[in-house]
Amino acid sequence: MGGGWSYSKAGVDLDRVKRAHKLIEELIESTYNFRRGLFGEVLKGAGHYAALIDIGGGRALALHADGVGTKVLIAQLMDKYDTVGIDCVAMNVNDLICVGAEPIALIDYLALERSDEELVAEVVKGLRRGAEMAGIAIIGGETAVMPDVIKGAVEGKGFDLAGLSIGVVETSKVITGGSIKAGDLVVGVRSSGIHSNGLTLARRVLLEHAKLTVNSYVEELKCTVGEELLKPTLIYVKPVLELLKKGVEIHGLAHITGGSFTKLMRLPPRGLGFKLDSLPKPHPIFKVIQRLGGVSSWEMYRTFNMGVGFCIIAPEQSVDEVLRVFRSFGFECQVIGSVIDRPRVEVVVEGEVLVYS
Repeated sequence: MGGGWSYSKAGVDLDRVKRAHKLIEELIESTYNFRRGLFGEVLKGAGHYAALIDIGGGRALALHADGVGTKVLIAQLMDKYDTVGIDCVAMNVNDLICVGAEPIALIDYLALERSDEELVAEVVKGLRRGAEMAGIAIIGGETAVMPDVIKGAVEGKGFDLAGLSIGVVETSKVITGGSIKAGDLVVGVRSSGIHSNGLTLARRVLLEHAKLTVNSYVEELKCTVGEELLKPTLIYVKPVLELLKKGVEIHGLAHITGGSFTKLMRLPPRGLGFKLDSLPKPHPIFKVIQRLGGVSSWEMYRTFNMGVGFCIIAPEQSVDEVLRVFRSFGFECQVIGSVIDRPRVEVVVEGEVLVYS
């Protein structure tokens, strides 16, 4: 690691998080029996991008809950709240589509340090914009004022934002990754930047270690640090739904978030993995973080999306249509790798092979 920064050093130990997730999964899976044989029986639970419950008639509800993480702290420092709502929607619906579900609704939860009508109005403005982009309805929510619990980066402006999302899918068309085969290709779709993961490491490096502020202009970024970090997460719903509607053969879908490309390993059958040897050039923000923080390439490609926000795993004959549809919706995309018969992710960066298992 060369003494440089890492996600663990910044306060987020992904190995410990992974162990905690395993414990949580074991505990909650014991509750599935409570609905066995009844309406709402669990078809797919923890461990994938979204959980699935049977609602009869050959259909299932997909459910997912997520928030925007410490990106809310950047919003507070910038005193700008009209985009994090887009992130909240994106972090939910982009996971729902990974099981082939059409997102239909979201309920938000906004916790505040103090009652602030202007802040709330700006956050909701972003939620509405995100809902429009995803084609969903926001059907309710909860706003809680908890000054003893919520403390932010700016006194009186602390808040947290999360949502519960719902989608629907025919049980015969659920995508889990179980049909992935060696030789399938991986299409990577461009991100807008850092999205909503890895902000803890980014803040530690940029604002604490490098002593920049959110208003510092960085020539490589062509904008301020705060403007770059607040760029909203892209929403990939419409092109994915278009592909599914057309019946294009797709074997796996992956939202690249925390843990970066290691997330791909939740998809394929045992014994398979991925070799990503044609990744696009990372956004400048990642190069800035790596340089200023002395972060290793291995750590960068384990923590950040590095320019790829979504992946589609498909047989070779489907790839041209996948590329055409995404590009028709204005997304940049390209083939970034393939499925291999080794149970790991290999990321090739400037001739170096970074291995994640």
